[in-house]
Amino acid sequence: MCHAGLYRRLGRFRVTPDIFGELDPPQRLLMGPGPINLHPRVQRAMTADMLGQFDPEMSAYMNEVMALYRPLFGTVNRWTFLVDGTARAGIEAALTSLVSPGETVLVVNFGRFGLLLKEILLRIGARIETVDAPWGEVVPLDAIAHAIEKTTPKLVAAIHGDTSTTMAQPLDGFGALCAKAGAFSYVDATATIGGMEIATERWGVDAVSAGLQKCLGGPPGSAPITLSDKAAEHIFGRRHVEQGIRTGATQDGNGPRIGSNYFDLAMVMDYWSEKRLNHHTEATSMLYAARECARIALSEGLDARYARHASAGRAVTAGLRAMGLTLFGDDAHRMTNVTAVHVPAGIDAEAVRRRMREDFEIEIGTAFGPLAGKVWRIGAMGYNARKHKILITLSALEAVLRAEGFAAPPGAAVPAALQAWNKA
Repeated sequence: MCHAGLYRRLGRFRVTPDIFGELDPPQRLLMGPGPINLHPRVQRAMTADMLGQFDPEMSAYMNEVMALYRPLFGTVNRWTFLVDGTARAGIEAALTSLVSPGETVLVVNFGRFGLLLKEILLRIGARIETVDAPWGEVVPLDAIAHAIEKTTPKLVAAIHGDTSTTMAQPLDGFGALCAKAGAFSYVDATATIGGMEIATERWGVDAVSAGLQKCLGGPPGSAPITLSDKAAEHIFGRRHVEQGIRTGATQDGNGPRIGSNYFDLAMVMDYWSEKRLNHHTEATSMLYAARECARIALSEGLDARYARHASAGRAVTAGLRAMGLTLFGDDAHRMTNVTAVHVPAGIDAEAVRRRMREDFEIEIGTAFGPLAGKVWRIGAMGYNARKHKILITLSALEAVLRAEGFAAPPGAAVPAALQAWNKA
């Protein structure tokens, strides 16, 4: 039945439980740019019992999450916590809380997610400047420095790993450039946290936000974030506590009110502080998931985890090239966890994705904007950055490509990937 017919039926008749059956999604291997398959420990953590948001046990778990995410962000920042919502919630909370209407923001733009930063900032009412690179490249640090000098921004915003192009922006020295000009610095690390090093302190960055659904092997729905003391002080300077929770001791800041209630980090930080000043009801199951994601990553050891993702990236790229495929983008700045590969001439990109899904229960990614229909994006991250899952994916892709008429050398991808995985 078409959707319109179903809606008409539901509008005319009483809804009964048997209209929609019990959830039973297919067990797919998610080898696209994210989300990925959950780590079983994360799934189990999400089934733990609910707690009230002011329960002392819940407060203890919140404090544990703050402690667990500091090493993942490469920082000792006091203000390291969660924003409830997908990774985009963390981006919007950071930008909305740091930037006031009319202020100038410089966006380091080299893909779809740099354009997303522009979109969010446009809605805030910021004055937007960009320093750009073609899709498949990154922006040189000296170009960023020149753009900062030219535009004198209040904030400079960048993506670490842009999954639309599969490029990773080098950020050593980025924060220092911004600080020298008196600007705040922000980085979106959604696609790389837990898979590539996030060096908030070494980069000298004021704010970094992320997500669970990629290298951390968790579900979308929680956005870890960390703020420098300087950024936190600026945000608290814009504090305007909502009417229903004010007390006689409430002290607002002198700055302009943050233009969103939900994404008001001043109030969210009050909630995560010793005050536990109510802002929203914490997404308890997502907090459990975030906590377990961090525990798994730290138990593996961050250096070992980054090395595993690097091995996975080498294996994917070697296997694809052994099939006679051409990779998209600059090898020198390729993300370790997502690889873009050109669709061969004469091959239907969506037909290959459909056969991968229907015949092998494997999902690989499509692309956006100027790359739509021109590249596939293959991810190997988190729980899926494992040798056997990569080999299964490459074997399936080879079979599908040959069935679709592309003359991939039979059996070449797996040995090449194995050799690359085992490379020191």
